[in-house]
This record gives sequence, C-alpha cells and structure tokens, in this order.
Amino acid sequence: MTALLCVLIAAAALVLGVVVGMRTGRRRVEPAPVPAPPTSGPPMADLLERVFRSSDAGLAVFTHAGDVVLHNDRAVELGLVRGDLPDARAWAACQRAESSGQPGTVDLSPLDQQRGRQPAAVVAEVRPLGGGYTVAEASDTSDAVRLEATRRDFVANVSHELKTPVGAVGLLAEAVLDAADDAVEVRRFSTKILNEANRLGALVTELIALSRLTGAERLPELGIVDVDEVVSEAMARSRLSAEGSRIDITVDRPTGLEVDGDRTLLVTALSNLVENAIAYSPSEASVSVSRRRVGDWVEVSVTDRGIGIAPEHQARVFERFFRVDPARSRATGGTGLGLAIVKHVVANHGGEVRLWSSPGTGSTFTMRLPVHAAELDDIDDDDPEGIALPVGHEPRRTG
Repeated sequence: MTALLCVLIAAAALVLGVVVGMRTGRRRVEPAPVPAPPTSGPPMADLLERVFRSSDAGLAVFTHAGDVVLHNDRAVELGLVRGDLPDARAWAACQRAESSGQPGTVDLSPLDQQRGRQPAAVVAEVRPLGGGYTVAEASDTSDAVRLEATRRDFVANVSHELKTPVGAVGLLAEAVLDAADDAVEVRRFSTKILNEANRLGALVTELIALSRLTGAERLPELGIVDVDEVVSEAMARSRLSAEGSRIDITVDRPTGLEVDGDRTLLVTALSNLVENAIAYSPSEASVSVSRRRVGDWVEVSVTDRGIGIAPEHQARVFERFFRVDPARSRATGGTGLGLAIVKHVVANHGGEVRLWSSPGTGSTFTMRLPVHAAELDDIDDDDPEGIALPVGHEPRRTG
C-alpha cells in the first residue's frame, strides 16, 4: 500500500511538471510585443533648415560664383546679404577663405554713419565648405563695442580724477618743505594737503562702491527697511555739510513706510542726493526732504533752490564724473560719482530716479522704490492712485 502511494505521488508530480513546463515554454516562445512606430516628423533636411533660419546669427552660404544659395533673415538685418547678393567685404573674405582653405574674419560694420536702427558693429566669420561653397556667420557686436568704449572712458576719467589730487599733494608737500621755517605757511599748506587727501580718499571709496553696485561684488540680501530711519540717518550724515554751507534742511514728519532693500545702500543714496543739493545751493538757501507713498511705490524727494540744471544736461547728470558746474564741484570737493551711485542703488532695488529741474529755480531728485510687499494690501480702495501721505514740505512733483 505504501509502495502504491509512492508511485501515485510520483506520477502526479510528473504530470504536474509536464503541464507547468508546457505553459512556461508557451510563454517563452510567444513573440514580444512590437513597439509602435514613432510619430512621423519632418525630415532631417527640413529640421536643419529651420535651425538655420531661426539662428540669432546671420548665416549665408555662397557659391564660387558669388550666388547666395541659402540665407536667413538675420543675415539681411546684419548686412551680410544685400539685395540677394553678398556684401562686397564678406564676398572678398569668402574668396580668400576658399583659396587658402582656412577660415577668416571680416568687419561688416556699417560704413554709413546715418544707419538708423542698424547695428553699430558687425563681425563675420567665413569658412570654406568645399566643393566651391563657403559659409559666413555674422554677429552683432555693438554691445561689446559700446562696453569697451565706456570702459576706456571710465579708465581715462579715473586716471584724470586721481591725477589731480595726487599732483596737488606732491606740489603742496614741496611747498611745505620750502616753507619749513614759516609755521603759518606750513599750517596753510598742510591744511590743503589734508583736504586733497580727504578728496582722494572719498574718490577711492566711491569708486569701490560704484564697482560693487555695477556687479563686481554680489549685493547683500534685501530686508525690510524703515524709510524713516533711512531719512534720519542720511540727515545725520549731512548735518555738518549743511551747517558749514549755512543751508537749512527741512524734513517732513515720519510716515512709517517700509521698503525691501539694503539700509546702508539706501542711506548712502539719499545722503548723496542731500549732499548734491547742498553743494549746488547758495548760502542761506533751504533744502527739503519728503517721503510719501504713491500706489505701489515709496517716493523720497530732495528739493533744492539752487542753480538748477539745463535741459540738455539733465539726461547726463547720472553719468560718472559728469558735472554741471565743474568749478563749483571742485570747490566743494565733489567726486562726480554721487548721482551715478544713486542711480545704481535705486536700480538694484527695482526702482528709478526721477529729476525735475529748472535753471535758476532749483531741482527735485526723487527716488522711487517698490513698497514692502506686506503693505500692498493696505492700499485704500477709494484711492486708486494709492496713499499720498501728508508731508511737512511738499516738493515739486517729478515726471
């Protein structure tokens, strides 16, 4: 009985193994599913032509005879192709490249000074393709040329501005040596040396600040800044200058306004505006500082009753080293960088500087800064223009 049971178990196991093996075999011999064919798209030649025509560079292919085989719209805009013909300078460069078998470059800058909206500077690279074909790739280098020109002007201005006080210090030091036995003259020349040294130090400090603001260093993280504290600190910095020039500064009452920014930079900007107003105001005149909110903006204005700025100079007052009155600026020790620093500080805070001025009447410089984000919900719905808080001295409006 035991033997029969063992035989039955073995037979059942054999049958089960055969069934499982057959099913497994069927699974293995079943063909794998065929993936669906990819979605049909444009042919490769069409894709290459699209890339060619959408390139930001001006591209053109020329034959040995000077015919334009293919070009994009940008090639026409940059002057590489003119009236379905290659530019003469580009074509000459292509012939040289084809004969030498080496790539080359050519200047395609417009020769006509009355060029309207054309780019100021264009450079093209030409390369032989073989078989009598050449390709030219033109790019607009106007920004790089303007940047290089600005850099050269800046270096020249800095060299001139540094040379003046350094030369003055040298001459005054010689005068001190010559007048060593005269205590009065020594004191007089030493005082002038100190003034020139202070001016030189101020120039270097402002150059460093301007370099920082224009991207040489990473700006600090912006935080919540109380506008009233900025005004108070700026007034404290300018108090001695105002007293020395007998200028009366009028400040409106606190407003509680806040902006997102860097307090130190904002104080520097406002101080520069106040110092500028003091420098260009006559003795016994007044300068007013006011702040208010207009919509999503906080406006801080500095108004003087000074010499004013002529219309032709108003667009340039924020340039580095530009001075409306060079003689007055040198007499007050100005560096010519104060308003440039103001412009960059406000721009880095997402704002702008506005100017109103009339010769013989005075000027108003207004820093416009975005209001702190948490205050945006506080705008009075009945006042679509925003909140115009009362001020102690209302300046002339800008813009």
